[in-house]
Amino acid sequence: MYTKDAIRFALQIADQAVMNSLDTINDAPLTFPTERGGCHPLWVIGHLAFVEGLTFTLLGGGENPVAQWAELFGQDTVPTNEPGHYPPFEELRNQYAELRRRNLALFEVMSEADLDKTTPYQPTGLEEHFATFGKSLLTVALHQAMHRGHITDAYRAAGRVTSALPVAA
Repeated sequence: MYTKDAIRFALQIADQAVMNSLDTINDAPLTFPTERGGCHPLWVIGHLAFVEGLTFTLLGGGENPVAQWAELFGQDTVPTNEPGHYPPFEELRNQYAELRRRNLALFEVMSEADLDKTTPYQPTGLEEHFATFGKSLLTVALHQAMHRGHITDAYRAAGRVTSALPVAA
């Protein structure tokens, strides 16, 4: 297996797991995963969209198309249950999907050697995670899979049976 194949697989599996899970709780997107708060599904999809925009920049695609969402979904932001605080769930989901498509298009034209190239910059505190194109893409997949746990916990908090949660196809 080549590195590109492994990265592609990781990105696809993480994306499918998160998006399938989000589709089961889109009617309750502000459900906090715990009684003490946490990352509710609406924040998760907004955060993932923001990170896809950051990744677009790191991969040399240009400016982050959703940079204006940094205060809502950037690193260390705290989710709120006020619906007017965020763009609508579907807008966030659609923006995420578009940015993921753009990033996959950039990825597909990369060679195996390109994966070892240094990114133009690295987010503060995450320099090693985003040091190269390959590490950046793997980090995005791992990051997305990690946030699926928040969705799963929100699903439970909404009183739903987690055995009904879909996994990656």
